[in-house]
Amino acid sequence: MTLTKTLIDRLEPENLKLQRFQEIAARLFAWGIIVRDEDGVEQRCYDDACRIENVLIEYFALSGFRLIHDLQNEFFRLYAPGAQIPGLADDDNDPVLSLRARLSADFVAAALALRFLYQQGLAEGGRLSDAGEVLIRFDELATTLQIQIKRPLPDNLGDRDRLLKDLKRHRLIQYGAMFSMHDEDALIAIRSTILGIIGEDVLAAALEAEGFVDVITEPDSVEQGQ
Repeated sequence: MTLTKTLIDRLEPENLKLQRFQEIAARLFAWGIIVRDEDGVEQRCYDDACRIENVLIEYFALSGFRLIHDLQNEFFRLYAPGAQIPGLADDDNDPVLSLRARLSADFVAAALALRFLYQQGLAEGGRLSDAGEVLIRFDELATTLQIQIKRPLPDNLGDRDRLLKDLKRHRLIQYGAMFSMHDEDALIAIRSTILGIIGEDVLAAALEAEGFVDVITEPDSVEQGQ
């Protein structure tokens, strides 16, 4: 029996076609994450992925990938072989650097700042959304970057806008369509997905280090699409 026939047989009880399996797997390979509350398309992908979770885990494991399902926050994240996953033991595979996300130093610094603000927000408890996100203003991100991470935001407004869009595309933050960096009342929601790429030990090391880039150069999830 071929692997394809075995896969089709495993999908049949859930009434899912091979094409749908391929769509879900391709999305995880391309983006590294599926979040249920992102949009309607992603919600349906997440729900279908839940139905065949064990099949997906086995499929990716054949190539050394690890698929992690955060049930509480309703998202799947795919990690490349050898990736360090916060809260989990390392696997026995050697890292495959070409599979890791290629991210700028500004992105990494911002992600570290968001992780700091997320932890702070959880501790304070007063800035949580109904979805468990931590709500901040843009100036709080800028201040945290400057004081805690020792790296300012890009000077150019266009670069700042691209940075926010990248953080949103990687499912680390959310903000409304009318969001403006110049609006003091506009809020950015830091999503729980930040926990999947920066653990407490990495954050602590970054806060103590002179050069944060030496601590973490990029999240260990698979490379994410444009």
